Amino acid sequence: MTRMVLVAALVLSALSSPARAWDRKEAQRFATLPIGTGHPEGITVDDWGNVYVADFDVSKTSGPGQVVVFDHEGRLKRVVNVAGSSNLLLGLDFHRVGRSVELLVIDFGSQNILRVDPHTGASSIFATIPGGASAGPNALTFDRAGNVYVSDSFQGVIWKIGPTGGAVTSWAASPLLTTSGVPPFGANGIAFNCAQTVMYVANTGNDTVVKIPVATRTPAVFVNSINGADGLIVDEDDNIWVAANQEDEIVVIEPVNGRAIAKLGDFDGLSRDGAPIGLLFPASLVLHGEWLYVTNLSLDLRLFNPTFNAVDSEWAAAVRKHTVARIHRRLPDARGD
Repeated sequence: MTRMVLVAALVLSALSSPARAWDRKEAQRFATLPIGTGHPEGITVDDWGNVYVADFDVSKTSGPGQVVVFDHEGRLKRVVNVAGSSNLLLGLDFHRVGRSVELLVIDFGSQNILRVDPHTGASSIFATIPGGASAGPNALTFDRAGNVYVSDSFQGVIWKIGPTGGAVTSWAASPLLTTSGVPPFGANGIAFNCAQTVMYVANTGNDTVVKIPVATRTPAVFVNSINGADGLIVDEDDNIWVAANQEDEIVVIEPVNGRAIAKLGDFDGLSRDGAPIGLLFPASLVLHGEWLYVTNLSLDLRLFNPTFNAVDSEWAAAVRKHTVARIHRRLPDARGD
């Protein structure tokens, strides 16, 4: 074979190889928040498949905050006004201890974790995060004993609270859980691996996921460069799903080397009714059945710094209807072979 023929054969072989890109799957609109509510942030699902969403409504100056409940098909069931809360609600989840089940909701504006009746909105304080206005409680998770863990975005602490509430103790603290970035939220989404030997923490302002071994409680950066790492969950295979709020996507990373194995969703503009098409500043996520549910916080980052004009700032400012999206949870083949 002559040199010219060999080069041509190599070029032809390269061109004929399949080009691979992320199979992002479509982020569909699952539900639309009713008038009077907006900027959905926290999300969870109950045993019957109803989806609960807490609003971080920066368009308001006072509470109460709302928890909006949809059925499994995205139909509005009710809006729950959380008694005594601020307008800035974040993480929420059902806390199970023995046969007892209660809905816990983080009131960021009042630095409290609230017990909330999911039907009436009656509330009581489960715990208060130390630090006053310097505290920034954001997301929560549980261990098998029913202890509650809360990320503090401002103080760089993971707080631990016993199963019945009350006393709050520092479980882990590190500069790796704080940030000087925009938005000014350090420790955000948190979750244990399946064996509960490791906790993962998203640091939004630093674009990192931090890994904390339970045995040592010594945080270390696990991965970098997730643009606006926000909500975080772990699936049954220990894959880590992270909402990249400034990239309008969900990044899935495997737990051994932190390699990205999927990037899901995208932003495709606004619909005629002023709602995001796809994902716009996705904040929190939850897996249930065949679906991944994601809140579109649609936050204009100029709220924190008027000169920080993100590429999505104008889009977020133009949103008239706030939404929850969903994506088929089956991960694409990312082997690359």
